[in-house]
Amino acid sequence: MSVYPITLSQTSFIHRDKLTYPFEERGLQFGDGIYEVIRIYAGTSYLLTEHVDRLFRSAEAIRLNLPFSKQKVMNLLIELLSQNKMTSDGIIYLQATRGSAPRTHAFPGDVPANVYAYVQDMPRKTEQLTNGVSVITQRDTRWENCYIKSLNLLPNVLAKQAAQENGCYEALFQKDGIVTEGSSSNVYLVKDGTIYTHPATRAILHGCVRMRVEEFASYLAIPFVEKAFTTDDILDADELFLSSSTSEIMPVIMVDENQINDGKPGSITRQLQATYEQDAAVSQTVM
Repeated sequence: MSVYPITLSQTSFIHRDKLTYPFEERGLQFGDGIYEVIRIYAGTSYLLTEHVDRLFRSAEAIRLNLPFSKQKVMNLLIELLSQNKMTSDGIIYLQATRGSAPRTHAFPGDVPANVYAYVQDMPRKTEQLTNGVSVITQRDTRWENCYIKSLNLLPNVLAKQAAQENGCYEALFQKDGIVTEGSSSNVYLVKDGTIYTHPATRAILHGCVRMRVEEFASYLAIPFVEKAFTTDDILDADELFLSSSTSEIMPVIMVDENQINDGKPGSITRQLQATYEQDAAVSQTVM
């Protein structure tokens, strides 16, 4: 696999093992940066424009100057797939930081951003997409600007680790009983034929697949309501599902050892999965 760093002065493709940065790098020392994870199906990116748009929104939110246009980023990422002869399912990981400079909390002076991207194979999670997954709930202790896709992910890491140690796929964050999102996903509740999800405020990441779910629901004439729900509401849910670039539309069948409805993925989740597969131009594997 190749990886390319981009600065104001150069664009290059190099082997991933040869990429180096100084130890005084603001992403390493402060988490002073942003990132995106873009899904690849059969060598073609999915929702590329949406991810690049969000990268630039995040950059603006943290006052990070990116050294190129949106179109340039997309062209380079397409070239990255070509350089790697990518034909399988995978992801692009793209990261931008405020650069390398002597360590001080305030922004450095005229320092170019450090930007790099790489590709990685990642098969679809067909067994879990078919059968559903179990999750746990965790208290949401994150900062107030979760809409920024920043590198500050320690609470997410700890929550995901707790889920893994409990034999679960994901951890759902809750604040005073209000469910916000997952550690690496958005979350939705279905009740009486209506989809509910937390409003797109600063408290959650405005997921690219989340935006697609809303579009799919409109196409399928399924009511979609941006209204927060609680951990108590989950106990009475007809269906629960997650969405993200790596999870697609993932059915949840168990929360904190409480079964959701009959313990099987529901019909609305199945409709959304089928629409996702059609939109992403992937073979139908979820029945």
